[in-house]
Order: sequence, then structure tokens, then C-alpha cells
Amino acid sequence: MKKLLAASLLVAASIGFNSCAMGADYVIDTKGAHASIQFRVKHLGYSWLVGRFNRFDGQFSYDAEAPGNTTIEVNIDPASIDSNHAERDKHLRGEKFLHVRKYRVSKFIGTGFDVLPDGTMILNGDFTLHGHTKPIQIQVSEIGEGKDPWGGYRHGFTGFTTINTIDYGMKSVLRPESRQIELFLNIEGVRQ
Repeated sequence: MKKLLAASLLVAASIGFNSCAMGADYVIDTKGAHASIQFRVKHLGYSWLVGRFNRFDGQFSYDAEAPGNTTIEVNIDPASIDSNHAERDKHLRGEKFLHVRKYRVSKFIGTGFDVLPDGTMILNGDFTLHGHTKPIQIQVSEIGEGKDPWGGYRHGFTGFTTINTIDYGMKSVLRPESRQIELFLNIEGVRQ
């Protein structure tokens, strides 16, 4: 009986320890506008066109002790593209580019997370845009974490990647320089 009780306590302690060591789950704070997805692309090779997506949501799980277990999913409404110019945004939502009537959602699903020897963090995942899904890598930096003034707990990251419009079936560009799109991600999650 004592052996059974001791074994039960050991299992319970092990479960308790493992649950403490597991990653925390976060919802990306888009309601408070503490997250953003921005982009820039060269316009004719002469200047940068900068914009953002105004509507997106998502969640992630992160454990600093086991970063390889990181999970993330982000859903983007491509119709929410905002380049600070209404006529251009209408053009970008059209069939030659985002074709938002046909492709209503863009999505990123993480498939792996690596911390390199130099401390660089790389988030691997599948990015769906314009009906095409391709693997991408995002360079990630941790901004910080801690309690907020409202009794919650937050964790923030920033990320950067570059995609090519041809990879996503968008062949209509003004110049070759406009095929590369730089994405800047600022993600602040509220722990659940």
C-alpha cells in the first residue's frame, strides 16, 4: 500500500512539474491594437510603398525552456490591406493581386521553432496567400514579457521575412523590383 501511495505521489508530482514547465497559451492582442502586420514593397524601384493589414487574429504557445514546442496560427483578412491610398487599395484587392473575392483568408501556421547558437530565433511555417501555400522562415526577436496594468500577463515578439509574389501566383507587377515584399510582424499576446 505504501509503495502504491508513493508511486501515486511521484506520478502526481511529475504531472504537476510537467504542467508548470509547459508553454503558456496566448491570444494575439488585436482588440487593443497591440499587434501589427506591416509590409513594404519597392514602387518601380524608386521608393518604398508601405502598408499594413488592419484585420487579423491568432494565437500562440511559447515555452522558453522548450522553444521547439512553439505553436502559432495567424489568420489575415487580405481585404483589410491599407496602403494609405483608397484607389491603390482597391487595385491591390483586385484579381491581378490579392483577388480578395476569391481568396478571403491568408494564413500562417507554424511548423517549427529553432534557436540558433548565436541566439537568432527562426520560426518556420506555411504561409497561404492568394490560394497558394509555401513554406517560409521568419526571423524572430523576443521583445519582453510580464504583467500588465489590468491583471493580465503579456509576451511580445517581433518578426521579419521576405516573400516573392510569383511564389503566390501573382504575376502582375510593374517592375521586377516589386516582386519582393518585406513583412514586419509585431505580436503581443495575452496569456490565457
